[in-house]
Amino acid sequence: MDYGMIGKIEKAKFYAQEPERIHFDTFTVRIEGDSGQEHQVAYDNGQWDCDCSFFQTRGYCTHTMTMERVLGQMIALPAVV
Repeated sequence: MDYGMIGKIEKAKFYAQEPERIHFDTFTVRIEGDSGQEHQVAYDNGQWDCDCSFFQTRGYCTHTMTMERVLGQMIALPAVV
């Protein structure tokens, strides 16, 4: 491993210790449910979306709440207040 790569690894460790540096704009994930069915969850500028029927009627669901728990303070707006 060269000196340049060592410096980049150290910088990455430093950045990772300060999650407030990270700002999510958009992303999409797949979450596998108990039945093996996958649900697609999207985040776009503070708004959650999920393809499950519960989300379509309530505006939040197990899948969006799971992502909030996984990401913790890194996501600014909770799906459920």
